Amino acid sequence: MKNFNLAWGKHRLDLGRRTCVMGVLNVTPDSFSDGGDFFTVDDAVAQGHKLFEDGADILDIGGESTRPFSDAVSEEEEIQRVVPVIERLLKRISIPISIDTTKADVAEHAIKAGASMINDISSLRFDPEMANVAAGYGVPVILMHMLGNPKTMQIEPKYDDLITQVKAFLENAINQAEYKGISRSKIIIDPGIGFGKTFDHNLLLINNLHKFQTLNVPILIGTSRKAFIRNLLKDETTEDVRPHSRIVETGTQASVAAAVLNGAHIVRVHDVANTRATVKIIDAIKNAQQFSNGFAKKMTC
Repeated sequence: MKNFNLAWGKHRLDLGRRTCVMGVLNVTPDSFSDGGDFFTVDDAVAQGHKLFEDGADILDIGGESTRPFSDAVSEEEEIQRVVPVIERLLKRISIPISIDTTKADVAEHAIKAGASMINDISSLRFDPEMANVAAGYGVPVILMHMLGNPKTMQIEPKYDDLITQVKAFLENAINQAEYKGISRSKIIIDPGIGFGKTFDHNLLLINNLHKFQTLNVPILIGTSRKAFIRNLLKDETTEDVRPHSRIVETGTQASVAAAVLNGAHIVRVHDVANTRATVKIIDAIKNAQQFSNGFAKKMTC
């Protein structure tokens, strides 16, 4: 697994031997997992600070739900939701704040308020000005694969060759970002778990995540509390399998462990504290030497 050193402004992320944890903060009334839980500025700021204290390396703030079949909100509404939260959190946390948006104007307002990364699920496709904002401010950008848009992406998604097609999409997204002035050293990719994928597609992506390493940029993955986990668990238990339930969080941690072992540099999650423990163990296993040289010689036939 290749290591990456991502440095910009006052921030630095050493990606590789230690997995970075991105904490999710949805300032929305309708996100699939926690919609409405942190919709007021006070609640959002308190949750953002908690994620920071729990050990998040990055905080990802979004003001528009991207769950399947969701409706878009206006730029003005999205800005009103996220900017006050960013401004207040900037005084309380030292980690990078990522703005989760597809709109260039929202991204620019967020950066001016203190955000220092852009997480664009459209890979710069929905707003032609997004690349200019990212390049102009010199911030890292996360490029994600999605089939269609949130309104249509889960209507019978089909691929002839899932891994090849997702990889080709991301390779083209990287090339387009570079062409538009974004340094490759500031690009992160995301295969888009749950964004135009069946449950089986999601499992195949996690199992084949190592194949994306040849793109030579850091890999982010977001499996947290998603429907494929709930679907896998629903017939195995009489427990509640809503997104925030205990058993779904256990399933999330299993998916995080698999993703890290298969090459993820950053994991995007709702429960930072549990994930911090998971990746600490998995990183130790991943980085361990199988044998000392002396022991390996003794074991040779």
